[in-house]
Amino acid sequence: MEHRRLGRTGLRVSSVGLGTMTWGRDTDELEAKEQLDIFLDAGGTLVDTAASYGEGVSEEVIGALLREHVDRQDLVLVSKAGVRTWRTGERSSVADASRGSLLDTLDTSLARLGTDHLDLLLVQVPDPTTSLEETAHALSLAVSSGRTRYVGIANHPAWASVRMHDLLSEAGRGPGLGAVEVEHSLLSRGIERELMPASQALGFGILGYAPLGRGVLTGKYRATIPPDSRAASPHLRSYISPYLGDPHRGVVEAVATAASGLDRKPAEVALAWARDATGVSSTIVGARTPAQLQGVLSADDLELPVQIRHALDEVTSVQLGYPERF
Repeated sequence: MEHRRLGRTGLRVSSVGLGTMTWGRDTDELEAKEQLDIFLDAGGTLVDTAASYGEGVSEEVIGALLREHVDRQDLVLVSKAGVRTWRTGERSSVADASRGSLLDTLDTSLARLGTDHLDLLLVQVPDPTTSLEETAHALSLAVSSGRTRYVGIANHPAWASVRMHDLLSEAGRGPGLGAVEVEHSLLSRGIERELMPASQALGFGILGYAPLGRGVLTGKYRATIPPDSRAASPHLRSYISPYLGDPHRGVVEAVATAASGLDRKPAEVALAWARDATGVSSTIVGARTPAQLQGVLSADDLELPVQIRHALDEVTSVQLGYPERF
């Protein structure tokens, strides 16, 4: 598997990362261990988690594997903070990128993972109630204290990413903005309007996630919803459903047609397209089972022919408006 620099940082990441959102919940500990073995054997290094995944269970599963099965140095470990959860009769979550929340969550994540540092800490979602200045200061503290090597944000718009870059780079003394993690696939190309050009101009890396369109681009939902799929899971049903409607059927069929012509699987075509998109350092794929992950990683040797890539680009082209079309 190819390894790439994360933007202009010194951190190198595998071109495909392993997502762990389902670990400890829809993916049990044994399946997680098998997935990690498959991923490492394929040459992967980047493992992506979050304190909010399963309310910390994903991090606990990774921590157990780090204690008993793999060497910490073999992984580029990414986790996210900035979502606070509590229970008052029902489970409730809210964005909280305040200094106290980010640093407390980071300490808790490190304890679950059983390590003294992350390779990359990300703020998971925008918090409209906390200033970017406060969030940037917390990220700087996380680096200066040695609890993470690099910092970034996830799911933020281009303007906020540029502002965060400036705040973290002030006077050349800050840690800099290492990366922005955002959804990017043939079903979700909105970041190409402004965020990708900003990353190329300023030097922060792009980590794409959900390259298979949350599983829809695999073609598994073309006829029905399989009972063992994420779309049938009570935890993930709402995550998949936005891509199951009629507006996306044409894209799913185009990927299936391309796959048929190449004698490959639709998942391989979708992953290869996202992995090799200009400006993407790594694309993060999550699988519920080891077999699914093995199938997706078989795309490692697939380089899409120029004609097919162009055709898929045309089918899913981003509609530019004013003023970005200039």
